[in-house]
Amino acid sequence: MKGRERFFTIFTLGLLSAMGAFSIDMYLPGFPDIARDLHTTVAYITLSITSFFIGISLGQLLYGPLLDRFGRKKPLVLGLFVYFLTSIACAFSVSANMLIGLRFLQALGSCAGLVASRALVRDIFPVQENAKIFSLLMLVLALSPIVAPTLGGYMTAIFGWQSIFYVLGFIAGSTLLLVYFKLPQGRAADPTLSLKPKPIISGFWEVAKVPQFYTYAFAGAIASSGLYAYIAGSPFVFMQLYKVSEKQYGWIFAIIAMGLISASQVNTILLRKYSSEQIVRTTLFFQSLAGISLVVGNYFHLLGLYSTIILIWIFLSTQGFAFPNSSALSLAPFSKNAGTASALMGAIQLGIGAFSTALVSILSNGTAMPMSSVMCACAIISFTVLMTGRKVINRSLDRFAINEV
Repeated sequence: MKGRERFFTIFTLGLLSAMGAFSIDMYLPGFPDIARDLHTTVAYITLSITSFFIGISLGQLLYGPLLDRFGRKKPLVLGLFVYFLTSIACAFSVSANMLIGLRFLQALGSCAGLVASRALVRDIFPVQENAKIFSLLMLVLALSPIVAPTLGGYMTAIFGWQSIFYVLGFIAGSTLLLVYFKLPQGRAADPTLSLKPKPIISGFWEVAKVPQFYTYAFAGAIASSGLYAYIAGSPFVFMQLYKVSEKQYGWIFAIIAMGLISASQVNTILLRKYSSEQIVRTTLFFQSLAGISLVVGNYFHLLGLYSTIILIWIFLSTQGFAFPNSSALSLAPFSKNAGTASALMGAIQLGIGAFSTALVSILSNGTAMPMSSVMCACAIISFTVLMTGRKVINRSLDRFAINEV
């Protein structure tokens, strides 16, 4: 693949993988205005994040088999079109429940990009390059938490929160053009694959029972759920507890996100010397320490605005290392059914993410503890899953070696 073609391929894959993130990050500064216009609370509007995560989780299970059966582009184009229509519809919401329902449908469209982007990385690039490519995709993905909340804050203040969904529709249309003109086809369609429930479930089970898959898929998913807990809780913590404005919140969100993008690029350098397994293990340990510090600091009222920002910055920076490496390790054992593996990995990730965002809303008590506690729990459980799973992987490798002898 030539330099120019490689650039547009990675950029388009990055946009597809960032579609869901833009859908969340851009409207966060508008939560107080949305709640006021729709006559509800910020905590209830948070459920529109939960419904989005549920939709994007379930939808990936649908798109995975479709991508393997019909090829990568046809299901992808369908998903982007659904996303475009529902983004515009969200701007016309007249109640919180209507917005929550439309966000579920919007997620069903956006998840096509998530599944397809991961599967295409596995299709197009050599497996030994996958972790590096996932790190490069995070350059585009990281634009979301840097640009989206800041842009969303200004747009909410000037044009109203509805304008955010018009912009999301425009992004969907632009991405659709790039997909059509610039994105390689990837793996060809496989007409022999059945779309009946039994074979589909069997295909997911064949992926799910691989120790390397479920270890890194669950460890990465639970770690990512700490990020989603932050996304769900940060509008309340920063704009209501610390009284920052929508614009200031956007800048805070962007500053914290810089840790994520910086770490993802440092990761490409570390991969020259260390394995993905080593990097994941180390970073999840430090994420646990940051989570514990957040809980202890909030419980004893030791944290102010700036110390909270610093600890969250450290916590989320670890995701720049954990996400690309855990994703690459999860998909490494698969080639023919990479779409199914990608879908299952994404469903696990967003399903647990939906639970973490709902938990932040349910535990809401007027303090920063719900957000901090869920973030901390995600980090500790993720590290525990990783260490336990590694033992299972090693035992399975030992049994394989014995059988070979």
